[in-house]
Amino acid sequence: MIVFGKVFYFLVALGPLIFVHELGHFLFAKFFGVRVEKFSLGFGPKLFGKKIGETEYLLSAFPLGGYVKMFGEGGYIEGGEVHTSGGVDNAPVEEIPLNTLRELTEEEKSKSFAHKPVHARIGIVIAGPLFNLLFAWLIFIVLCMVGVPTVTTKIGEALKDKPAAKAGVQKGDVITAINNKQITRWEQIAEIVSASKGSPLSLKIKRENKVLTFTITPEPRVSRNPFGEKVNGYAIGVASAGELITEYFGPVQAVVKGTEQTLNVISQTFLSVVKMAQRIVPMDSVGGPIMIADLAGKMAESGGDIFLAFIAVISINLGVLNLLPVPVLDGGHLLFFLMELVFRRPIPQKVREYAQQIGMVLLLGLMVLAFYNDILRYFVNRQG
Repeated sequence: MIVFGKVFYFLVALGPLIFVHELGHFLFAKFFGVRVEKFSLGFGPKLFGKKIGETEYLLSAFPLGGYVKMFGEGGYIEGGEVHTSGGVDNAPVEEIPLNTLRELTEEEKSKSFAHKPVHARIGIVIAGPLFNLLFAWLIFIVLCMVGVPTVTTKIGEALKDKPAAKAGVQKGDVITAINNKQITRWEQIAEIVSASKGSPLSLKIKRENKVLTFTITPEPRVSRNPFGEKVNGYAIGVASAGELITEYFGPVQAVVKGTEQTLNVISQTFLSVVKMAQRIVPMDSVGGPIMIADLAGKMAESGGDIFLAFIAVISINLGVLNLLPVPVLDGGHLLFFLMELVFRRPIPQKVREYAQQIGMVLLLGLMVLAFYNDILRYFVNRQG
């Protein structure tokens, strides 16, 4: 039952993200007049399909992705030369045998992805990752309006022989202002102390029914950031009591806060990729479907708001990773299209084919690494 529950939440988390991603490609393809032949959730053998208009909508066997198959992807003949290419999101193109390729009519060219202006192809390709980022943004906005759990400024411990304790701060005190700036969240304390660069701070503290003022000089300290790197900073020596309150925001504030959170997660995701390339983040931290399923189950148990925030973070990860300039990913297609804009002609087919092959090897290697780490993390190491 536990495994079934995690698989269920994995599908609940991943399904909407795949749908939103492919919906972006689909809507922009329609906008630019491209015929969409297939819209599939999942890869591999078809489980269910229904054709509506010119598009067949599919549910496929492997729910780890999806694709939008557009007319003009795969292959055609023009000027006596055979043109073949991979599809957006690796849409299957092997269904068209080379011996059946033919010249397209002018009407067919008007609906072909490959024959659209480069700006249209860029718009279609970038729409998938962009929709993932917008989806996460909307989730964060909604969460801000329905209430965000926030750690208060109540002190759980004033560390012995540290600046706060020496000044007289005690367990149970509530910091209400620093340098006359009103604060309500614990994270604000760390931000202000860090920005002080060691300059004295004036803290207003509520103790029972009294309001007290203390002047505290932060001391230097070495800590570690989320990537395990040593960071020089400042601290006053207090620990949070872990008291939670729910903070609500109006529509305008929710948009501002949701935007800040979205940009922060995007930044952290890009930074994580860079740190991994620098080998600062170890490769064994890469996780695959098993890790995502495990996290999805744990987040769902923590509450609906936590689960939604988890979906938003995964959506941003999906959007950002798809924008990386790796052939076979959306970012790889974008790179070729941008080069086409610069050089004013398409990248030679052989170059694209070799790049696609290299990209596929890299992607398969990453998938193997993710599955290998999952097996070690959840089966081998736990048994040990």
